[in-house]
Amino acid sequence: MGVPLDRSTTQPYVDGEPGPFFYSRASSPTVEEAERRLGELDGGRALLFASGSAACTAVLLGLLSPGDTVALAEGSYFGTGVLLEELGRWGLRTIGFDQTGVPPDGADLVWLEAPSNPFLTMPDFEAAAAHPGRVVCDATAATPLHVRPLERGCDLVVHSATKYLGGHDDVLLGAVVCGGEEDHRRLAEFRYRTGANTDADTAWLLLRSLDTLGVRVERQTASAQAIAERLREHPAVGLVRYPGFGGLLSFDVADGDATRVVETSTRLIVNATSLGGVTSRIEARSRWEGDRVPPGLLRLSVGLEDPEAIWADLEQALTKV
Repeated sequence: MGVPLDRSTTQPYVDGEPGPFFYSRASSPTVEEAERRLGELDGGRALLFASGSAACTAVLLGLLSPGDTVALAEGSYFGTGVLLEELGRWGLRTIGFDQTGVPPDGADLVWLEAPSNPFLTMPDFEAAAAHPGRVVCDATAATPLHVRPLERGCDLVVHSATKYLGGHDDVLLGAVVCGGEEDHRRLAEFRYRTGANTDADTAWLLLRSLDTLGVRVERQTASAQAIAERLREHPAVGLVRYPGFGGLLSFDVADGDATRVVETSTRLIVNATSLGGVTSRIEARSRWEGDRVPPGLLRLSVGLEDPEAIWADLEQALTKV
């Protein structure tokens, strides 16, 4: 049965004292249930935030101090680097590193991504876990069904729950899953003080989506595996990046002009940003990331449509370059 949606922003005190749900900026019954369910999936204690970026900001500002250093996985989500650049004005330092190897000495926080977006590399979890600093892993593209970073030695997991966890392109939401009680306490306090929390309606939509997460991701993975194999054999396609699981892949065509032809020629696959929804979508990432990515790189998020129909649409677009 579905979980009741409780939109109450305030609750009566209990015998003159605040109860567990006295004010929704702290928590609410629907939000707490969604956090419980997600925490069970990831093997820790979850906190929901207004967006994936809000969740990342909470980790960085809530757990670090001016002068601290973040070792950021090279090739990870562009927005994380932009966020860290912005927070440089608050005294956070950032250094990049190859997450397939050993994190650099001197970092107070190691930031992994499993897999990285859009390069789809996987981190060396063992090397990261041996680092003395805190280790956080963005597992948005993997979901807890494929990668559970807390079991691999990480201290925290972040998700843009807007993507696969929400899965229907109607949820703007972020999450942090904590392996330790002190990190959970501190981030809950930070969220309450800054108001970076989400609302009951959004949490309720996440609960709805978690019920179908397994069947959605299984279908997206099977379709993406088949499409990746066919892309590798197509004469118009160069490098194909796919970690072997999940619905996200990227591939290279000749140049920026070719990416524009492909992304504007699909009919079933939507030319739009974001990923992880039921609708397949494609975009040239150089639009946002500039020279950080090859000009011919296209990111494809595979949805729930018939995989043969997805491939047919992609193939006809590729014939035009």
